Amino acid sequence: MTTVVVATGNPGKLAELKDYLEELDWTLALKPKEIEVEETGTTFLENARLKASEVAIATNSWAIADDSGLSVVALGGAPGVYSSRYGDSDASRINRVLRELGDETDRRAEFVCAIALSKPDGTIVIETEGCCPGSILTAGQGAGGFGYDPIFFVTSRGKTFAQMSNTEKERFSHRGIAFDQLMPALRQLKFEEYESA
Repeated sequence: MTTVVVATGNPGKLAELKDYLEELDWTLALKPKEIEVEETGTTFLENARLKASEVAIATNSWAIADDSGLSVVALGGAPGVYSSRYGDSDASRINRVLRELGDETDRRAEFVCAIALSKPDGTIVIETEGCCPGSILTAGQGAGGFGYDPIFFVTSRGKTFAQMSNTEKERFSHRGIAFDQLMPALRQLKFEEYESA
């Protein structure tokens, strides 16, 4: 069984990835606290690659990383890669997006999730990006989820992420879409072929 390091210090993110990857014969481990990766990429995919590659090299293990966030059309794609740094709490981040949007009528947005898998030498072998289109409401709806979930309305489901059950969100979110795209390649992956090359 191959150990794959998840390039995050967040145990919640590790648990979430375990749900998506449970059918694979992998042991998932949390990134050691002392390894800090500076997210200097200008896109979600660049940051996912950076995190996977640097953590793989530092731990001499396979590593998987994701980077995700909210992109609002009328804000020129903001908050984008700065989604988690757009305020000092979920409420302040939501308020900032709503304030910056004001009474703008074009409220189209999408949640994006990029995922990258790296060999121990830092080479990215598989990557993908999943997008969930929607729009930004003028006020939050629903009590579930976290981050921007209460104001992100998923048109195809007729509700916000915060109004979805965990199972529904897992399936229809940007992360769910990204893993749907990724799983066929991950199922085919044979670690030993790379390790003997």
